[in-house]
Amino acid sequence: MKNILVTGGNGQLGQALQKVAGDYPLFNLLFTDYQDLDITDAEALAAYFSAQQIDACINCAAYTAVDKAEDDEDKAFLLNFQAVLSLAEICAEHHTQLLHISTDYVFSGKQNVPYTEDDDTDPQGIYGASKVRGEAAAAGYNPDTIILRTSWLYSEYAVNFVKRMRELMQEKQELNVVFDQTGTPTYAGDLAKAILDILQYKTANPDAAIGGVYHYSNEGVTSWFDFAVTIKEMTNATTAIYPVTSDKYKTAAVRPAYSVLNKEKIKSTFGLTIPYWRDSLAKCLKNI
Repeated sequence: MKNILVTGGNGQLGQALQKVAGDYPLFNLLFTDYQDLDITDAEALAAYFSAQQIDACINCAAYTAVDKAEDDEDKAFLLNFQAVLSLAEICAEHHTQLLHISTDYVFSGKQNVPYTEDDDTDPQGIYGASKVRGEAAAAGYNPDTIILRTSWLYSEYAVNFVKRMRELMQEKQELNVVFDQTGTPTYAGDLAKAILDILQYKTANPDAAIGGVYHYSNEGVTSWFDFAVTIKEMTNATTAIYPVTSDKYKTAAVRPAYSVLNKEKIKSTFGLTIPYWRDSLAKCLKNI
């Protein structure tokens, strides 16, 4: 049995991993959050790795408050860069496979075709910049590190767009939602399975050179407006939803106008079948 450390275990993705862990009996997932393991503390990391054999680490911990990051640069870089650097170093020292979660915010959003892993990063805010540095840190110590970029993550857990829309549709008769930002929702349950499938592949093929950057989101493309309308339809809500442009909602951080991710690399490398976003949304809503 492989011991898999999961940092950020109480976040959306961490909780999704907890839910699917039973489907992977060869893995013993060790879930930690900052109360259990402070990954910004290099000494705490060293002590944890010395105390037990860790075969792989899934780094779900991150500073994800996109707007707050603009005024909280030090904390964003501490968690998204410096902590990742320490984690990558300790994983390399202990020959531990590191799988690090990143984001579509590493791109500018100015492209009009799906982003590939080889496209240049060009973050437009502090959050994206901190994640770019984190990617470099994660890969810098070990070329076997797997970096997994995702987008528009939602789930049954924590705070996210789907849960917030459901709440607002119960409270309000009208909602305005931006329609000029395009991307693909990612159901955390699907991403969790993909992560464990990748680690299962690595276990079965220990000599396979699979390190590098990969993109994962659900299949399909939509806007935040159409995403909200679909939530309305699937929940039989009666709230009127109106499309508006992004300039009607001033935010501290710039959102990518286009963040569709090309997923051919991850599908061809690991043989993954990725669900369509509407199918996964229906599944999530049913669970909620």
